Amino acid sequence: MVGRSMEFKEAMAQLAAGVAVITGRDGRDDIGTTVSALMSVSMDPPLVMVSLASAGYLTEVLLRQDRWAASLLSAAQPAIASRFATAGRPSARLLVAGTPHHRGPHSEALIIEDGVTALEAETTRVIPAGDHTLFLARVLSVDYINPTHQPLVRLRSRYRPMGG
Repeated sequence: MVGRSMEFKEAMAQLAAGVAVITGRDGRDDIGTTVSALMSVSMDPPLVMVSLASAGYLTEVLLRQDRWAASLLSAAQPAIASRFATAGRPSARLLVAGTPHHRGPHSEALIIEDGVTALEAETTRVIPAGDHTLFLARVLSVDYINPTHQPLVRLRSRYRPMGG
């Protein structure tokens, strides 16, 4: 099964995906992680879905706390993506030090500025899916849109700027 899992992982690495940082607030602590599994589900009502590792701390927090933020990163932000993807990372407040950011008014979660867009969401349904958990969420607000910025994508296990 391990060989098949690695083969599947390599197959999925061939699919380009936008890179986002999902953040939440757990009491006084801020947490976040980098994902490439965030998608639009519905325009009316506006819904998104994110897939998080079930064993992760952010998943544990989002099972208790429904509101969170997604900052979709720009091509100029691969270092931020790497910081939030590192195992054993410190509080998100430390990870955004020196990076323009603010708190979302609906979620109190950290929102990274200068990406391509950011939004706040409220989970409406949680779906176990193998070793991941899917969070289906209603979009509460679109924090900003920067249409002149190019998005950061993940392809073949690397962060890459999107051409165009």
